[in-house]
Parts: sequence; structure tokens; C-alpha cells
Amino acid sequence: MLAKLKPVWMYVAAITLAGFGLIILAVPDAGMRVAEDFGAFWILAAFIVLGEFFPIRTSRIDGEEGEITVSTIFTFAMMIHFGAGPAMLAQAAACLLADLRAGKPGWKALFNSGQIALALGVGGVVLGLATSGTYTLGVPLFTSGDVPGILLAAGALFLTNNVVCRIAIALYEGAPVIKFLLADLGYHAWTNCVLLALSPVVIVAADRSLLLVPLLAIPMAIIWSIATVYAEKDYKAYQALHDDLTGLPNRALFYDRLDRALLEAKRKGTLVGIMLLDLDRFKEINDSLGHHIGDALLRQIGPRVKEVLREVDTFARLGGDEFIALLPSVGSEQDAIEVAQRILAAIEIPFVLDEVSSGLIIDVEASVGIALFPEHGADVDTLLQRADIAMYVAKETHTGHETYADDRDQNSARRLTLLGELRRAVDRDELELFYQPKVDLRTGDVAGVEALLRWDHPRLGKVAPDEFILAAEQTGLIRSLTRFALERALRQWQVWRNEGMVVDIAVNLSRRSLLDPSFVEDVKAILAIHRVPHGHLLLEITESSILADPVRAAEVCGRLNELGIGLSLDDFGAGYSSLGYLKRLPVQEIKIDKSFILGMTEDENDEVIVRSTIDLARNLGLRVVAEGVETREVWDSLQSLGCDQAQGFFLGRPMPGHQLPEWFANFGNPSSLVPTGPTAAALRTPELPELDAV
Repeated sequence: MLAKLKPVWMYVAAITLAGFGLIILAVPDAGMRVAEDFGAFWILAAFIVLGEFFPIRTSRIDGEEGEITVSTIFTFAMMIHFGAGPAMLAQAAACLLADLRAGKPGWKALFNSGQIALALGVGGVVLGLATSGTYTLGVPLFTSGDVPGILLAAGALFLTNNVVCRIAIALYEGAPVIKFLLADLGYHAWTNCVLLALSPVVIVAADRSLLLVPLLAIPMAIIWSIATVYAEKDYKAYQALHDDLTGLPNRALFYDRLDRALLEAKRKGTLVGIMLLDLDRFKEINDSLGHHIGDALLRQIGPRVKEVLREVDTFARLGGDEFIALLPSVGSEQDAIEVAQRILAAIEIPFVLDEVSSGLIIDVEASVGIALFPEHGADVDTLLQRADIAMYVAKETHTGHETYADDRDQNSARRLTLLGELRRAVDRDELELFYQPKVDLRTGDVAGVEALLRWDHPRLGKVAPDEFILAAEQTGLIRSLTRFALERALRQWQVWRNEGMVVDIAVNLSRRSLLDPSFVEDVKAILAIHRVPHGHLLLEITESSILADPVRAAEVCGRLNELGIGLSLDDFGAGYSSLGYLKRLPVQEIKIDKSFILGMTEDENDEVIVRSTIDLARNLGLRVVAEGVETREVWDSLQSLGCDQAQGFFLGRPMPGHQLPEWFANFGNPSSLVPTGPTAAALRTPELPELDAV
């Protein structure tokens, strides 16, 4: 059982038990010492409680927020005056009450009380060993020669408290323990030195008169008030230049630092590098797991990346899942590339998000775009724009990182232009669906049609589907395209029905559709609007869309299947081809990717793959459709292998909806003759690729 506990929880339990064990052992001796000077004990105890309840908030130059508890002054004074036992009882109780009042988890409150008791115990041991002081009737008898020993006890108290607490935080956050201990040692040592040095003042005041001790509240209150005001001002100034969620520099601070770095580089003739980083598929994490999980992930990006950067480098968050790094005085382009590789390697290490969900581990990938001054731009805006272009190239090519190149700029600018105009094209009804027939290989009858999206741009001419659909997939625009394709296809089905032609119609789904919890209801509503029986609609999904979130994809597919809507696994064999999908998903057919069909009569390996796929589907009770059938030889070969349906230029090219009834009327059985529509010459005519509608 213990082996299953994480080190942090075992450590917390050990420290808590050790601390409270010391408190229990100290109770008998503490009672005797307190009884001899009852008034002094309770006055000091009251100040310890007030110090814990009203800490001084701090905001340091590096932006770290913290607090200083002035209870340390009175706790150490109590340890000098009464010994470690009473100090343990008073400080542990005050700490426990303050933590519970602040709403901290019970385990954390108990740990804080236990660890301060342990630190006071260590300090008490050192005080007893390093001084000659004894207690007579509860009053300590120290001489001037004991001052070094008292200082040594104060140091032991500080070091034990700091080390025990920081180790717990390092284990909890998964940070290197030694590095975490040394990071803020100077700051904590200085503040605790000031507080502990005031403890003798309290002892002297108590020795003169107990009435003098409460007077210390006046300067303490003034200090607390002034410190709180300045901490608030510092915090507001810090907040204006840093991201609220991650604490990283924000856009304004990054721009300022980049501007300064460019001025310095111009003066010295050095290079400056910037790297725009965007998390891949972050929206899916937000949509599927919740925004609180996404926020927890974003908070871990900064510390992870800063580990591989220099102290002089800046890592900032621009917004959303977009981050940016500034590398002043970078040696060369290759040096910048190596930094990008280190960043990507750091991000690829799985993120553990135990603080929001026990045992949750997320794998993340990112794309990085690199731009260098002065080669890629001489000002802030140009460099950022070109880093953005490089980042999108990296995202589209799946290379991880890319450096800006002029020859890719026009392509990216065209993509951005197309995205902007595509939004207007949807609104202005500039897009059109074409329909390609599918034919039954056994009977030669038309088995259905597939809807394919086309865009005839008024200025650019015909835009290839892969160019605008893949771009739309990276934005929320793909949802509008999916809905457009469904509505147009089902409206066309109703037109054909009125003309006496009833046919099944297939529409392709995007990856985002399978992650959209409202998609099933949208489909149901569109079917109802156009009065199309559910069984006449077939939705085509790809293996890559399933991989994005297999659990949610299976849930959406199951709900669609319950409505009687057919499902087809498109491009089978081109992706990962996991047979597990065929078992788990309620698909009725698989479509063999055309890359295997086109050369199956000439390439023996392709023919083996096609035959094996057909046999597999037949054994699973699935229908098989072959895409890319362009010759009579391929048709005959598929027919002999027992394939169910075929689709391709040999049978019919994609055509507008109004032309399909005429094609139906003229279509002949391919087994006995070549269809009357396309000719051999037409088959060789360049055509837009047969890509999915969405």
C-alpha cells in the first residue's frame, strides 16, 4: 500500500506525525513553565495569533507574491523566555487556526502546524546545547556569552522551517529539490533575520513590564498598514505587465523588452531571435476536459519552458494558447533552432495535473515559428508577423518548428486571405456542392452519391478543396462549412425526390464535428427540416478524426447510429488503420483509400492490401467501397475480389445536383459497357482532386 503513495504524501505524513509527536511530548513540561509566568505567555500567544491572522503581503521585483508573518518575532521570544515546548504549542495552534480560517485544506493546515513544531523543536535543542541558560521559576538565565548560541538557535529554526517546507512544495510541484531550495534562500534568510533579531526587544520589554508588550502593536500595525498599501501598488503595477493566469510577462511587457533588445542589437550588431509557440489541439482539451483543465495546463507551460531558456531570455504569454520567447544576442539561426528543439522536447514530456484531477496526465505537442532580427525584419511588428507565418507553416507541415522563409510567406498570406474570404463565401452563398455517384459492383445499379464541396472564387478561380478546407479546420469556420454541406445536401435530396429519384447521400464530417456535443442534435434538426428519412443519410468519418478523442468520437458515433444514420470509415488504410476502431465504432462500411485502388492492377502489393481489406470487411459484416476507380481493368478486378461498391472517374465525375438526374438516365451497366458519360480522353483531363466536402 505504501508503495502506491506518492513521495510528497509520504513526506507530508512523516513531517506532520513527527511535529505533533513533539507537541505531545512537550505538553507536560510546557504546562509547568507557563504556570510560573502565566501573563507573559498569554500576551505573547495573542501576538503570535495576530501575526498569523494578519500577515504582511509582499510583491517582489520578480513578481512573486508572498507574505511575512510577524508571529516569528513573538514565537522565538517565547522560545527564549519559556523554552521550545510552550512555543510549539502556541505557534502550532495559531498556525492551525489561521490556515483553517483562510480555507486551506485540512492536510495542509496540519502539515504547516507539524513542520513549524518540528522546526521549533530543532531550534530548542540547539538553544539548549549552545547556551548555558537555565530556567528558574520559568525565567531564563542567559548571559552575554550566550548570544552566539541564541543566534545559532535562530539560524537552526529558520533553516529547518525553510528546508522542510520547501521540500514539500518541490515534491508537490515535481521540481528539482536542491534547485528549489536554493532559489529564494537569500530572500527568506534576510526577512527572517530581521524578524528574529526583534525577538530580544520583546524579551526586554516583557522583563520591564508586561504592559509594554502590547505597545509593540502600534508600530506593528503601522508597518502592516504601510506594507499592505505598497504591496497593493506593486501588485497592480506587476499585474499590468503580467498575465493573470500564468504570471508570465504579457504582450505589453514583451513588446517593451523586444523593442529594447532590438535597440541594443542595432548598436552592437548582434542577432535577436523570437519564437512564437502555439499548442496543437488545445481547443480539444478545453472542449473535452473543461476549461479548468486547460487553465491548469497553461500554468505549467511557463515553468517547463523557462527551464530550457537562459536567464536573459523572456518567455511571455500573448493570449489563449499562444506563447512567445525572446532571445536577445542569439548566436546564429542554428542556435535559435536548437533552442526551439529544446522547447519542443520540454513540452512533449507529459504534464501531470494532479491538482485539478487525481492521476490526470496530458500529452501535448506544439508548433514553433522562428524569426530573426535583422534578417527577417527590422521592427517589432514585422518580426511578430513573420514568426506567426513560420509557426503556421510548422503547424501545417507537422515539422514542429520552422524558420521564416520568403518563399512560404505568399502561401501563408494566401491562406489567411482565403480564410477571410471563405467566411464571406459562406454568407454570400458562393460555395456549391457537387455529387459523385457510387455504383454497386454486383448489379451495376447506382448505390448512392457523395457530396463534395467546391468553391469557384470570383477572382482566384477554382480553389482546391484541400486548400480551403484544411485551413478552415484550424478555425471555428469548419463548423459552418459542415452545417452548410449538410443543409445543401439534404435540400438537394428533397429536390431529387420530388423529381422521382431517391438515392442515399453521403456527407463528410470534420474532426471537430465528432468533438461537438451538440452536433447530433444539429443533424437531427436538419433532417427534420428537409423531411429526409434518417436511413438515406450516410456520414463519412476518417481515422485521423477519431484519433483526436476516441472516447468522445465513439459516443457521438453511437448516438448517430441510434438515429438510424449510416456511418462510413473513409480513407481506410491511409492512416493508422487500427482494427480496434472497426470493433468499437458502429460503422456500416469502409472506403478503401484511392492510393491503393489506382495502382492495384499494376502493383501486386496494392492488390494484396485491397483483397485483404475486402476479406476483413466481409468477415466483419461491413460494406466495402473502393474510391478512385478510373479504368475498366480496376472495375473488373474489384468485381472479381467481391468488392461491394465503386466510385471514381470511370463511373462519373463530381457534378452539380441538377445534372445528376440526366446522368442517371444515360448511365449504363459498367460490367457490359463503358458508361456513356466520360470518354477515355476525358479521363485524362486534369481535374480538381476528389477530396472530402468537409
